[in-house]
Amino acid sequence: MTRQEYEALLKRQEYLTTERRQEVAQNLQTARGFGDLSENAEYDDAKNEQAILEAEIVSNDVKLSNAKIIDESDIDESRVHIGSIVTVYDKEFDEEVTYSVVGSAGNDPLSNKISQESPIGAALLGKEVGDLVVVETPGGVSELKVLAISVGKGEN
Repeated sequence: MTRQEYEALLKRQEYLTTERRQEVAQNLQTARGFGDLSENAEYDDAKNEQAILEAEIVSNDVKLSNAKIIDESDIDESRVHIGSIVTVYDKEFDEEVTYSVVGSAGNDPLSNKISQESPIGAALLGKEVGDLVVVETPGGVSELKVLAISVGKGEN
């Protein structure tokens, strides 16, 4: 993952383990005050919320401990890598689209940040300007032509 993705995940983890954990604990304490725990929907909801939070914390711990930070200054701009910004021509929609290829932690398709594990991200890895990429996506087969490749320089 890029340095920015790592730092964003670290910041999220800090928020979850401090502020969010306290909020959830307070919600649990409040729900306990509503009476009999066996028939207390608020308590059940608070316990579920706590379980989801703790699962995310554990997942983030694993990602952080296994993270490999990519130095964007070492990226070869002639090929697509994690940290690359890639402009492609989408034949089906007759338009140019620019993607940032990111690690799985930085995935945000609505902002055109695609994971290297996504169908398009995986298909673009290692490609050069001029390469034609045919990729099977959930929406069907897409044909993309790589038009430009650059390094994110902190945009991820």
